[in-house]
Amino acid sequence: MFARSKALPGRLAAVKPRVWLLGALAFCLLYTATTVHLDERLFFTMKTAWLEGGSKARALWLPEYEVRVDALPVATVNNNLSGLTFDERRDHLWTVINNPEELVALGKDGTFMARYPLSGFSDVEGVTYLGDDLLVLAEERKQSLVIVPVPDRPGELLREDYASISLTLGEADNAGFEGVGYDRRGDRLFVVKEHSPRKLYEIQGIKASFNGQMNLNVIDRTAWIADIDMASDLSSVHFDERTGHLVLLSDEAKMLLELDAQGELVSFRSLWSGFAGLNDSVPQAEGVTFDARGDLYLVSEPNLFYSFERK
Repeated sequence: MFARSKALPGRLAAVKPRVWLLGALAFCLLYTATTVHLDERLFFTMKTAWLEGGSKARALWLPEYEVRVDALPVATVNNNLSGLTFDERRDHLWTVINNPEELVALGKDGTFMARYPLSGFSDVEGVTYLGDDLLVLAEERKQSLVIVPVPDRPGELLREDYASISLTLGEADNAGFEGVGYDRRGDRLFVVKEHSPRKLYEIQGIKASFNGQMNLNVIDRTAWIADIDMASDLSSVHFDERTGHLVLLSDEAKMLLELDAQGELVSFRSLWSGFAGLNDSVPQAEGVTFDARGDLYLVSEPNLFYSFERK
């Protein structure tokens, strides 16, 4: 009896490190789950899974998208890809580089086509195609929107040659306009502010204003994303003409979100390793767009290109 009781403290001492190890592991798992909002992801997964077949058919339905081109380095681009849009007239993509400032044309397979230096532009983070051979370039710190005709010859584009609108929507600094997307039918430009805080704006009459009709109307749509904490930042936005839905890109959360016309979350797609067929998680995703067929395209820093299709 004495020998057994004498050995007991030794056994307890051996158990304590295991308890501490299990406790530390449990804390790490809880911290990780909280940081990436696994509970919220699970909730929205279950919520969207109950949508009727008709609702899914009318949506982009991001969970069904699988990678086709995975992390292709864009030739001649070393760093700072930011923003992406589809030009259906030319059947290719436009992206921007924010240091040095450049407009770049890409094929839908990620091949480099052409580059146009942006002289006098500052901190260009977003680009979207307006139709009628016009692009909008968004300058983050200045919170400016510059309308630029699609270039038809090589050479630099001079900012002083183009009309622009500057909007003071909260603090600018390095947390101003991060991404832009355009609804041609409604003449609505959607603008996202990355963080501190996240913001989503709808700017009505943007094209009409550049044509001389001064009827610009800015609506704060941040309430649409207020309860979606799992997307901790917003790096890009796309308006889908076919469905009337918005697609938001979160770099930090590595996630795409689909919102309907009322701002309700319809679907989402994680961009983590193993999801959507991705070999590795998408690093610092900065631009998203869809083409006329509904294929999905992403660019990320430093210089990576992705394409996805709905299976």
